[in-house]
Amino acid sequence: MGEAERGDAAPRLYVSYFCSNGHETRPAFAAEATIPESWDCPRCGLPANTDAENPPPPPKIQPYKTHLAYVKERRSDAEAKAILAEALKMLRTRRKNGEVIY
Repeated sequence: MGEAERGDAAPRLYVSYFCSNGHETRPAFAAEATIPESWDCPRCGLPANTDAENPPPPPKIQPYKTHLAYVKERRSDAEAKAILAEALKMLRTRRKNGEVIY
């Protein structure tokens, strides 16, 4: 009864995608639609492709780095000491001149 009221369903194409955890996902696409090469697995969130024998590897997760870790990558200890000495010298000069520093 429902199909007679709404008309015929559009032709569909079911494509199987496989993730590295062995999950299979079968989304439906319109028959004339362009099929994507990869699809996110709805069970684990990893990328999946149509090759069951060779699924894509899980993405590499970079550990969280603090601001200090990024600074230490760019500066050596000697450079850090020189910058600190310069900043302290400027601060002490401003205090000596009577500037209010918060």
